[in-house]
Amino acid sequence: QVQLVESGGGLVQSGGSLRLSCAASGRTFSNDIMGWFRQAPGKEREFVAAITWRRYITYYADSVKGRFTISRDNGKNTVDLQMNSLAPEDTAVYYCAARNTGNIYSPVSYDFWGQGTQVTVSS
Repeated sequence: QVQLVESGGGLVQSGGSLRLSCAASGRTFSNDIMGWFRQAPGKEREFVAAITWRRYITYYADSVKGRFTISRDNGKNTVDLQMNSLAPEDTAVYYCAARNTGNIYSPVSYDFWGQGTQVTVSS
């Protein structure tokens, strides 16, 4: 059974940092693109960042570029999201996604999802 489990969410003040981690089990994702999405209340799930499996090419949403960094460890089957300079508008449930089969920026193109971890940024 494939599982993606996120951890590292929590409450942080504006300007602070958090590091999210996603651990995959049940299969290896070392050959797949992995990504992070987020969903705020009343809003659609939106792309945050993604990383390719071979050359570790990274993609970011404009809203997080320069503040967030995605990384992966294929040996450990994990993908992390370092989030710096957090702002209240970053408040959302963050989801790990794996095995992209199309548009990197679209959630419908990912086959596997974690349960999400809440990130709350206070002003």
